Amino acid sequence: MQSAKSGDTVLINFEVRTDAGQVVGSTQQEGPQTVTIGGSEIFPQVEAALIGMEVGSEQSVTIAAADAFGPRREEMIVEIPRSNLPAEPEPQIGMELAARQQDGSTVNLVITEIGEEAVKVDGNHPLAGEDLHFGLTLVEIKAAA
Repeated sequence: MQSAKSGDTVLINFEVRTDAGQVVGSTQQEGPQTVTIGGSEIFPQVEAALIGMEVGSEQSVTIAAADAFGPRREEMIVEIPRSNLPAEPEPQIGMELAARQQDGSTVNLVITEIGEEAVKVDGNHPLAGEDLHFGLTLVEIKAAA
């Protein structure tokens, strides 16, 4: 039976869970996803696990937080004066904001607290500090040309 190798395009089903068991990603709704092994389209640890898999086989991969979205960084949690926010819409907990950093790049912020004079925002990726556990199933292999 054919096994997946670097350069192959494969269809995979996956489910991603945190250590607490919370599902944070899956192909259940959209169906199998296409990945080119070696194309840097998914975590390298997942690509490595796909190599050698056969259609229908399953594999589990754990990616440490440091290799996923990094550790949670307290310096990414800051207060922004409400006077620096647009008048509309009214800030809400969970609302996402985009802020330009000094180097010109953009960081996404999520409002976590709302005060009279300021809002507290978190610039960490939602999965920062989380180990990720992938359950993979190889659905199809399209061999490299």
